[in-house]
Amino acid sequence: MDAHAADHETRLEADDHFALKLWLRILTCSNLIEARIRHNLRRDFECTLPRFDLLAQLDRSEALKMSELSQRLMVTGGNVTGLADQLQDEGWLVREPVEHDRRATRLRLTEAGRERFGGMARTHEDWVVEMLAALSRDEQRLLHGLLGKLKLGLRPPAPSGDGSATDPAPDARKPSRPRPGPQTRPRRAAAAVSRGASRGTVTPIVRPRGKVRP
Repeated sequence: MDAHAADHETRLEADDHFALKLWLRILTCSNLIEARIRHNLRRDFECTLPRFDLLAQLDRSEALKMSELSQRLMVTGGNVTGLADQLQDEGWLVREPVEHDRRATRLRLTEAGRERFGGMARTHEDWVVEMLAALSRDEQRLLHGLLGKLKLGLRPPAPSGDGSATDPAPDARKPSRPRPGPQTRPRRAAAAVSRGASRGTVTPIVRPRGKVRP
């Protein structure tokens, strides 16, 4: 890892819980990749990551309403409107009316915008491939599978028939909290790092060559 980058792991203690160490390692790697992508986008294309994200969403679809973009990007409608205004002025996209909804508009990439973004996306893919080159193809597949398992475990419980979340069985409920000890009490500094880091936005993007299927 880059020794000059902010590394959350450096503030861990030897007796911190291993799950905390794993979480901070995942977060650190994600932040390092995102920082490199942000830097490269500014250097090579004079583009910000939010602009790239918005263009990538439109490249996957024929057109999207502003509200749909806001949900996909997990930002406010005002943020989407500001980005859309800039990109429209620069010829990347156009606004179109939505049938049966006078208050809504759809955004669509222009032909020139789609072509320009295609070149940017291919370069972006090369960056990601280079950054993950420390892992072999088999190691990448293994890590992908393990993170997929973790992702499934993090999903909220499926709602029951009455619309409420299913209550876990008694033996599956969270056990009583153990008394604090050297192996069960994370250091305050490390816990603070985890809480503070989790407030940020971590959006690593992996875009394959060509058009992405939804």
